[in-house]
Amino acid sequence: MNPDKPRTVFVCSCERSMPDFGDSVAGGCARAQVQSGNQFCGAELERVKSALSAGEAVTIACTQQAPLFLEVAQAVGFAGELAFANIRETAGWSKQGEFAGPKAAALVAMAAEPVNSPANVTLASNGVVLVYGRDDAAIETGRQLADTMDVTVLLSRPDDVVPNRVWDFPVVQGTIRNARGHLGAFELTVDNFAIPSPSSRERLRFGVPRDGALSEAEVILDLSGNAPLFPAHELRAGYLRADPADRAGLASAIAKATGFVGEFDKPRYIDFSADLCAHSRSHITGCTRCLDLCPTGAITSAGDHVAIDADICAGCGSCAAVCPTGAAAYAFPDAQAQLRRLRTLLLTFRQAGGSNPIVLFHDGDHGEPLIDALARFGPGLPANVLPVAVKEITQLGVEAWTAPVAWGAVAVRALASSKAKHDLTGLARNVTIANLLGKALGYGEDVCGVIEANDPDILEAALGQMTPDAPQRKPATFLPLGDKRSLLKNSVIELYEAAPTPVARTQLPVDAPFGGLDVNVAACTLCLSCVSACPTGALSDSEEKPALYFTESACVQCGLCASTCPERAITLEPQLDFHAWKAPPRVIKQEEPFHCIRCDTPFGTKSTVERIVAKLEDKHWMFSGENAKRLDVVRMCDNCRVEAVMNEGFDPYEASGRPAPRTTEDYLRARDALANKRVSQTGYLSADSDVAEALSDVSTNETNPG
Repeated sequence: MNPDKPRTVFVCSCERSMPDFGDSVAGGCARAQVQSGNQFCGAELERVKSALSAGEAVTIACTQQAPLFLEVAQAVGFAGELAFANIRETAGWSKQGEFAGPKAAALVAMAAEPVNSPANVTLASNGVVLVYGRDDAAIETGRQLADTMDVTVLLSRPDDVVPNRVWDFPVVQGTIRNARGHLGAFELTVDNFAIPSPSSRERLRFGVPRDGALSEAEVILDLSGNAPLFPAHELRAGYLRADPADRAGLASAIAKATGFVGEFDKPRYIDFSADLCAHSRSHITGCTRCLDLCPTGAITSAGDHVAIDADICAGCGSCAAVCPTGAAAYAFPDAQAQLRRLRTLLLTFRQAGGSNPIVLFHDGDHGEPLIDALARFGPGLPANVLPVAVKEITQLGVEAWTAPVAWGAVAVRALASSKAKHDLTGLARNVTIANLLGKALGYGEDVCGVIEANDPDILEAALGQMTPDAPQRKPATFLPLGDKRSLLKNSVIELYEAAPTPVARTQLPVDAPFGGLDVNVAACTLCLSCVSACPTGALSDSEEKPALYFTESACVQCGLCASTCPERAITLEPQLDFHAWKAPPRVIKQEEPFHCIRCDTPFGTKSTVERIVAKLEDKHWMFSGENAKRLDVVRMCDNCRVEAVMNEGFDPYEASGRPAPRTTEDYLRARDALANKRVSQTGYLSADSDVAEALSDVSTNETNPG
């Protein structure tokens, strides 16, 4: 809760169907003015109206009647902060309801934490629909849509389709090779495209087909029975699929298609910062985590970074969950707001007298109805299970799993469907990493995990089997501040500080978003190409002397340094060194600079210059014998080297004499002379061989300086 604003909290027993949690909420939310009641939506509505008329911040512990309270707030001109918390299905309606007071206080406190609203993108459609099918069913579907939409029917390999007596919308032949785009802007490439012959009689006949025809549509209704035109097609707005034999499914698809006319706002789910992206440097590919996981193809490579098409993005958040740098970050709530809500939840729960808290992440489409059903028809959630609603559970990064454990959670779970609409691969990776850290630091086995349940009884059984070990420890209280990578760093450090049995380091899987480097110091020449390639500043140099430094907490294991290093001296080490994360940058290698023998300006490294001198001295004709003095230029800085070469006249042809420069006319003259010679000897000219010989003769006449 915001301590600067007095907040009134209404805690209702919902007609005494659950315990009165007023005292518990007052104990957990010490600065709040708590009012208890039994029917704030009816008999005691005036109390709410009075508080809304006078207060600046109000929380009502009821979500069922939220529309009514919003209407009252608008009627009285309430302009403050109004929040709602569900403590009925999540706490009061439970077999352990009498012990759920600390949970109710925690949920009320969390509800008061502000959550940012995302920006929107607008998709517009005028109703131009392409019906893609095989036979008369597609034409009949087009006929049903023609009254409200601009219809084109595309038939893939039609057979015995009877022509219409009157064509009031186009029917063409073709097979879609590929498709891209979104609602309002689909682009199609069509092969075997042909228009029908107007003289078609007993069946449709088409003209000469051609491949590669381009077409545009704003809505696609796919009845072809072929493979979907898009990956994760059910998440592509404006693209509908149906089986023509399924009457109910086809009717539903037609109804949905007619609804795709107008302007539609959708959230911009991902905030993207290209300057933080570790995808590529100098045409060398580094991190591809988001590209590998995006189910809709909304992410594409765009040079040194990736590009995210907000019009296609379906909001699963997998890219944000696995992005190691924070370049891709979920927009609502953002990582900082999410962790702030979790901190408030857990600290309030403990302050109100709760123990052994278990955080249960869930979404609104699947998790919320399941929790509601468990409360209405079953025993409800246990008193120590704290539900936390998120847009998608796949948006949860490593910091969202580790920070609650540092704040005192004995377990963290995410509630998923056994037939999840989003791929859980990225989620599983983060759970694996969080469990490796938890196990290494003594928090127990499988402190994090996913519950896959489509039935409230399965959820009940899964929660009933949870008896996590709760080692004695003092939970952290750190504030979540900074960007996503900073939040991850802080949560890992605090997880270590609060650990029951801390260790120095632990190994991680190869796809971990952090780790160390093994640098072959002997092979490293301090060329610092790795520093230039590193997108996060994990590798750095010094302005004072040739040196290479490494900050392990900033390394994202993108591999750009290893791929760029000309000496192949760098190897990635997937690990987490807890001491290194708290320490300043570590010196990998440093040397004394070589000072110019003329002006004493430091340049390069002493070992590199000496190595070059050793390789050239008495081994190359330009630097042997009397020419050995020329090695001094290697020991000079750039400016002095140029000046020495210009002033002292380093001429490689000094001993043998410099040949006269040859012009194009010289080469042509030599070629003609040789051609005349060949003609006089043989009577014919072989152009290719003779020209080559002429040019070869010219080049062999050059003076060889070596």
